[in-house]
Amino acid sequence: MPDRGEILTIAKQVITSEISSLLSMSERLDNEFLKAIAIVQNNEGRVVMIGMGKSGIIGRKIAATLASTGTPAFFVHPGEAFHGDLGMIEPKDVALLISNSGETEEIIRIIPFLHWQKNKIIAMTGNLNSSLAKHADAVLDISVDREACNNNLAPTNSTTAALVMGDAFAISLSTLKDFQPEDFARFHPGGSLGKKLLTRVHEVMQTKNLPFCEPESNFREVVSTMNTGRLGLALVIDEDQLQGIITDGDLRRALNAHQNPTTLQAYEFMTKSPKTIDQNEMFATAEAQMLASRINSMVVLGEERKVVGILQIYNS
Repeated sequence: MPDRGEILTIAKQVITSEISSLLSMSERLDNEFLKAIAIVQNNEGRVVMIGMGKSGIIGRKIAATLASTGTPAFFVHPGEAFHGDLGMIEPKDVALLISNSGETEEIIRIIPFLHWQKNKIIAMTGNLNSSLAKHADAVLDISVDREACNNNLAPTNSTTAALVMGDAFAISLSTLKDFQPEDFARFHPGGSLGKKLLTRVHEVMQTKNLPFCEPESNFREVVSTMNTGRLGLALVIDEDQLQGIITDGDLRRALNAHQNPTTLQAYEFMTKSPKTIDQNEMFATAEAQMLASRINSMVVLGEERKVVGILQIYNS
């Protein structure tokens, strides 16, 4: 039984082996990759991922990545294809077939149908001299020297190479489409990222019991306002317009800088140009600005630049 040190050594060797295979694959990227990109760009149909076994599992993931980044795609199991699922493939679709050996029987059997229907074929294979490669319009080289498995049997380096090649392919296409975060969010409305990207500031800002005070409010009144609001700040307002903001930090600085801070009025120790954002701005934009400015509170403005709320974000 290997000891802990030996187990960690094995794990590191696997990771190192897979990284090495990926770096080698990266160096081999050439015009075939560009040709594959052009095929998808110039076709009006979808990308149909087809793979068997472990390659099928990778194919499902690549199809999902393509679809979620702006390139319509779906997966067809080669075994089911000959029992009706070939009908899912339209002539304008691009078929992306994955087979490390390039000779997988279930994959090769589909090629005549694709040729008959005049589908463009992209091969993702580790054997550039294989039947699959020879029948493809473009070939994505995912060859590896060996698997990370000590017996050189279990698909490890080869499946990782296929997965990463799929990511490179999907992200290259999405970049060419100028795919934006908002586009991503539309395809992920149920996820936390999608909700963040689709949410506007007014939907999450705090609007109740806003801690307003006047420029002439004295120190004690400001502290009382902050305690009542429980937001760690006070908003200095004059004629419905924001004049400044007072935070816990402003209070501490006033206490340290003045022998008798209780004589101060709000306008004398407030921050005069606080960060603000429009209520209709996207929450993701507000969050980015707050993180960049290293603040956890932002004043939200509505019509005629009147204060309508406070947005607060606390990061652990």
